[in-house]
Amino acid sequence: MRVIVETLKKSEVFSELSDSEINEISRLFERKGFRKDEYIFMEEDPSDWLYIVARGRVKIVKHSLAGKDVILEIIPPGGIFGGVAVLDRRPFPASAQAMEQTDVIRISRKKLFDIIEDYPVLKLAMVRAFSNRLRNAHETLKNIATERVERRIASLLLKLSEKVGVREGEYIKIDFPLTRQEIADMVGTTVETCIRTMSKFQKQGLIKSSGGRILIKADSLNEYLEG
Repeated sequence: MRVIVETLKKSEVFSELSDSEINEISRLFERKGFRKDEYIFMEEDPSDWLYIVARGRVKIVKHSLAGKDVILEIIPPGGIFGGVAVLDRRPFPASAQAMEQTDVIRISRKKLFDIIEDYPVLKLAMVRAFSNRLRNAHETLKNIATERVERRIASLLLKLSEKVGVREGEYIKIDFPLTRQEIADMVGTTVETCIRTMSKFQKQGLIKSSGGRILIKADSLNEYLEG
């Protein structure tokens, strides 16, 4: 139960509630674990549950007709996923896959709707969170269709640094391991092209690697995009 309470306190939606309210609703959630690469749900599955990452990371994957997967988003601890489909009562529009050993908490649609009725503040919090999520997904797909690979990778690194970045001197560290293959899948390119682009950025001093993490110079990357 402690894990559920702490996860709700970190979430972008349920953190709007007081500690006593979170303790009250925590009994309506359940905890579930997934192995690395295990699917939490698949595209077109019924959207019966809303999920929050408690530990680990989850990637939201869109499967194309050509057989190429695109990572729309990486969900860190505290992040909610599956919510838009749950509220809309439609199948999940993309798949969710554990990137490492991952724990999530989840709540059924019926219990979620009961909570929303009891705590109206959650309505606005959900609209705000899910609107941002849809906007980011739209921007990702638009960039894949219109922008050069170098700009797509630079934009992605900046976005991740804003979401899970930790300041280290003049750099911002993306505070989880991220492979070149995962970056390639997020921007819709090949891993070979991604490796070349990341090497180019490193030679230009825009990024560096340390301890399995990517560190970026945000100001310099922004100047690169503006130029």
